[in-house]
This record gives sequence, structure tokens and C-alpha cells, in this order.
Amino acid sequence: MVVSVLRILIELPGVHSLKEKRSIVSSLKEKLIRRFKISFAEVDLHDSLGFAEMGGAVVSNSSAFGEGVLQKVLAFVEAEVPGRVYDVWIHSEQY
Repeated sequence: MVVSVLRILIELPGVHSLKEKRSIVSSLKEKLIRRFKISFAEVDLHDSLGFAEMGGAVVSNSSAFGEGVLQKVLAFVEAEVPGRVYDVWIHSEQY
């Protein structure tokens, strides 16, 4: 079993309230879960207005497949989010 993990730091310019940030983050999370069938959540920076740190995971039988799915997730996030993606970390671990 291989677990592939994605962590991204997203800048959200023009966000003026936590409610507005939560709306953007929740919408993105639901789209990713529905489209890619992955686990995805906001993992840090919950009280920050300008940034969101999010993480996702895929369980598969190969790191190439899992990391390929996460690369597609990253491309989708870059196209959907009204801000910039600053930091990306993709890693696979075999169990």
C-alpha cells in the first residue's frame, strides 16, 4: 500500500473575513473530493485571512499513480483558486 500526500500553501488576496476564506476553502475542498475522490482538508493557518494551508492524500498501489493524481489536483487548484500557490510538497510512503 502506498500513501501519497500533498501539502499546499495558498495565498488568498482580497479576503476580508474568515467567513469569506472559509467559503473559498470549503468550495475548493468539496470540488477536489468530488472530482478526484481524495481526502482533502485545511490543515493549518485556520485564523489567517491571507493564507490557507491545505493537504490531501491518496491511497494506491504505486507512488507513480498517487503522485500523478496529486499533480492533477495541483493543476486544478492553480486554475480554480483566485490566489497564488506558494509552497507545494508531494511525498509518497510505502507501507
